[in-house]
Amino acid sequence: MCAKRMGRQSLLIENPPGVLGSASIAGRKEGEGPLKRSFDYICRDAWFGEKSWEKAESAMLKKCFSTACEKAGIPPAELDCILSGDLLNQCAGSAYALRDTGVPCLGLYGACSTMAEALCLAALLIDGGAAEKVAALTSSHFCSAERQFRYPLEYGSVRTPSSQWTVTGAGAFILARGADAPYITRVTIGRILDAGITDTSNMGAAMAPAACDTLSAHFKDTGRGPDYYDAVITGDLGITGSALLKELMSAEGINLGAAHMDCGAIIYDAERQGVCSGGSGCGCSASVMAGYVLDNMRSGVWKRVLFAATGALMSPTVSQQGESIPGICHAMALEMEAC
Repeated sequence: MCAKRMGRQSLLIENPPGVLGSASIAGRKEGEGPLKRSFDYICRDAWFGEKSWEKAESAMLKKCFSTACEKAGIPPAELDCILSGDLLNQCAGSAYALRDTGVPCLGLYGACSTMAEALCLAALLIDGGAAEKVAALTSSHFCSAERQFRYPLEYGSVRTPSSQWTVTGAGAFILARGADAPYITRVTIGRILDAGITDTSNMGAAMAPAACDTLSAHFKDTGRGPDYYDAVITGDLGITGSALLKELMSAEGINLGAAHMDCGAIIYDAERQGVCSGGSGCGCSASVMAGYVLDNMRSGVWKRVLFAATGALMSPTVSQQGESIPGICHAMALEMEAC
């Protein structure tokens, strides 16, 4: 058996890469929320100076990537690989943002779990000796996501209480061998779970079972419990999905306690900003992790964080055919000590 494997789904990172640099970018609505001080840049123009929502998302991700490289003190040419993806068809947001970098690139799609997927794979590439420096990034844009997954903005559809607001935001990490803390020390690869949810306005319910499965696997495989971590952070279950996750974990005999928080539940003031059950989208957990979470770790508030980003693997076409919505969740341990 592989010496790195811990149980069925988890892997030990024997040579944990550190975070050489990171960047977090948000849109105007996100910049008016509780985490506004943690973003590197807040764009008041939803168009980002472009002529379409899709081009706006690419411009936002491109700026996030360049900012992360600047903060890491390296040019893109020093990167061995870029791992990126988004919610748009064929990961167009990432492709057009990164087409001029000249860096080898792997496109990813894990829906809203893409940030965790990218970080897990980047850590494994570096740990395995395949790379020295890797960028992991992703984004989402409210307007481009609405056009692709729901309705044209002009339609003015009424949202249900369980629905979530796609975050206009991006996050980028530059991981490197030998970089300073925080380090990625463990990863847990999620399984696709389908609870039979068909309501596209209730993504939290579709993703919560996958979050429960991955978190349970992580605790079982690593021998760590929720109390080992200062914070157990899920990706974007939102308010509705977070409540459901706690019920599911309780049924497994696991109490997440006060350490649990959800990026979708904290990025907005749900009542004041009218976002129903909170935020969602690839850029939700990406911008929160690259800003708010790293700030808390580097300032000493947290030393050990478990990040478990969730994704609803839906297709509008297949959903219109009556199919249910599968969910997935990938997790990684981020620690100030390489243990």
